[in-house]
Amino acid sequence: MPGKFRDLREYIAFLEASGDLRRVSTPVSAHLEITEIADRLVKSGGPAVLFENVEGHDMPLLINAFGTIPRVASALGVERLDELTDRARGLLGMVKEPHQGLFAKLKALGQLAQIASYQPKTVRSAPCQEVFIPGEEVDLSTLPVLTCWPGDAGPFITLPLVVSRDPFTGVRNIGIYRMQVYDRNTTGMHWQTHKIGAHHQRLAQDKGMERMEVAVALGGDPATIWAGSAPLPPDLDEYLLAGFIRGEGIELVKCKTVDLEVPAHAEIVLEGYVDPAESRPEGPFGDHTGYYSPAEDYPVFHVTAMTRRRDPIYPTSMVGRPPTEDFFFGKATERLFLPAIQMVLPEIVDINMPAEGIFHNLIIVSIKKSYRGQAQKVAHGMWGLGLLALAKTIVIVDADVNVQDLSEVAWRVTANLDPQQDIFFASGPIDDLDHASSTPRVGSKVGIDATAKGPLDGRERPWPNDIVMSDEVKALVDGKWSSYGI
Repeated sequence: MPGKFRDLREYIAFLEASGDLRRVSTPVSAHLEITEIADRLVKSGGPAVLFENVEGHDMPLLINAFGTIPRVASALGVERLDELTDRARGLLGMVKEPHQGLFAKLKALGQLAQIASYQPKTVRSAPCQEVFIPGEEVDLSTLPVLTCWPGDAGPFITLPLVVSRDPFTGVRNIGIYRMQVYDRNTTGMHWQTHKIGAHHQRLAQDKGMERMEVAVALGGDPATIWAGSAPLPPDLDEYLLAGFIRGEGIELVKCKTVDLEVPAHAEIVLEGYVDPAESRPEGPFGDHTGYYSPAEDYPVFHVTAMTRRRDPIYPTSMVGRPPTEDFFFGKATERLFLPAIQMVLPEIVDINMPAEGIFHNLIIVSIKKSYRGQAQKVAHGMWGLGLLALAKTIVIVDADVNVQDLSEVAWRVTANLDPQQDIFFASGPIDDLDHASSTPRVGSKVGIDATAKGPLDGRERPWPNDIVMSDEVKALVDGKWSSYGI
């Protein structure tokens, strides 16, 4: 049974006891070889792996720790991801004002969460600070950082919890942004245009700051690692979300050289800063789109100290042609945030962000339709919700369609679609990684109304019924099945 994991080690022990982790003592290379192994495993539903003999390194490396639906469910303390939907719906129901906007209601939940003791707790000493290495002695090459793909510009830290703070309000944010290792104590900081880390950088530049403090935690409890990937509004704390998932607040510790807090039970912490006005080329990188993202200018992270456990484990991930490990994180996010989306768009029954759509390329939505143009209203409403603004394709189907069944969706869409009438377009921001638009970060989006049409939609031609066998005949065949000898 899954439980509350205090740190990565408890989670590793759980996976091993469940038969869902392999220890590999064969020498392996962090240059391409581990990626090829992990890619084969994630695409076949294989186990998590702890590589104990990474060539040139003393530190073991953990990968594919969240690479199946059951595994990520266990990491978040549930047996099924739909339990997260139920928990979120229950919590949202505690806020009684039905007409509050989504962000206002979520902000109110922050106050409820304080009462519910989900808030993080700061401790004086922590496992992640057992060893202190000052900036001039830091050597990032001691970490078994992966070079994932042949066209990558170098090694990239791929599973960091990057902590920054709004320079005006002091509100912190935790995000997962890849970090290209440039040398012994500097990396790139690939926070994309629409991410909160990038917003903090722009605010720091507006304020004239020469240094914006940043901390990077590697490892910690699984709920906190996942929370770093969650698309929260800017004034909600990912540590608080992790506390909600775990049912109790996580422990934090203040960094040694910067005024930021990191998970006390992390494996490794990099402390440092970003100069808001400094940038340099970062990439190419084999990304979760299945394509290389090109070299572009991004901020530079300067490490002022490293702290770590005495015997740290390096957690990492790889991305590439989907599905890869990030998809399973995203599926947990989809399940948890469905009730929040339904607060704003109550006609939504379910959503699916399939692996092939890499989150922002395709969202399938089922709705209870009650008036003409409702599919268009839902699509435009979703384009107005936070990072859903980046969704390039939104497909709307009827309430009785199982959006998790891509075969059924493909049948319904291609059968129900009148292209001239049912396809509509919008323009606006798109994901930094989208390579299809002629201009970066801005482009077109498409909505598809694949619902059944009838008089409600101004249609005079009758809509055909689904072919479904009668219940009586189904029962007859069920009762005689064994006699058929088939």
